Amino acid sequence: MGSIFGPALVLILLLMVSVGIEPQGIKSARLLDLLIRDYTFKSYDIHIKTGRIHAVHLPANFSGIVVDTARFRCGSLRRYGAQVKEFHLGIGVTVQPCVERLMVIRQNLGYNWSSIYYANYDLSGYQLVSPILGLLAYNVGSGVNFSNSFELGIHAAEKPITIDFRNTRISDKSSGNKTPLCASFENDGKVTLKGLESPNICVTTRHGHYGLVIKIPPPMEVGKKISLWKIVVGTSVGTVLGASLLGLLLVAMFVKVKKKAKIEEMERRAYEEEALQVSMVGHIRAPTAPVTRTMPTIEHEYIPYPS
Repeated sequence: MGSIFGPALVLILLLMVSVGIEPQGIKSARLLDLLIRDYTFKSYDIHIKTGRIHAVHLPANFSGIVVDTARFRCGSLRRYGAQVKEFHLGIGVTVQPCVERLMVIRQNLGYNWSSIYYANYDLSGYQLVSPILGLLAYNVGSGVNFSNSFELGIHAAEKPITIDFRNTRISDKSSGNKTPLCASFENDGKVTLKGLESPNICVTTRHGHYGLVIKIPPPMEVGKKISLWKIVVGTSVGTVLGASLLGLLLVAMFVKVKKKAKIEEMERRAYEEEALQVSMVGHIRAPTAPVTRTMPTIEHEYIPYPS
């Protein structure tokens, strides 16, 4: 149950409404609820039959928000339940505190205004794929005097409250193998996620704001993929360069070895050509030098002695 709003707060809200508020001017989801409540009370016709749903006409600067409302008796709502657009309240639903009459307000914030919830709640790793749907209740007396109105609690008993998103526009981001989850936006700033009861249908046990979300990869995973791609390309280029350098090194080594072998072969042949000849001396092979005869020379003139 919320606290009673004093005249000062009401005066401030009316002043804000009178000057006009653009979507970018409202940063609080709670403030948006209060403004919708005030417009609903101002537009409500007390002569409309209890339990009958009628649309609330909002100013042009709230374009994109669709609001419907209905008035119920607390006891009748518990005995018969109710269908308020996408919200089905089963038999046995309770209102706390159980006032004589209450006004139920159903909100469809559309994608534009739903961004307020994405900004005010921690949805890291998830993306909204549906508009935010809200169901709130306020007490009303014999007349419609919102200055002393306060928020009521709606709680399911035997049967849960179902929220049907099948007639709402679901974002294309939910296509593929990504299964949406139900997101419940609590007043304490927390988000509760749970699986679908059936395709695009959520279940809950209380009033509040709900939407469908899908899990998305965190930014760091995208960075890892890019880094991995760079590593693969860099490794491939490095491998090609390494293979090329290794090939050039092998060719250089082969040329050097072949050149060395050629030089050794030339030296061996030169050595063999200069080696001593081998001849047979008897039965023995022995190296022999080529015959070079030195012609004798007469050092002194020969004069025969007399006999």
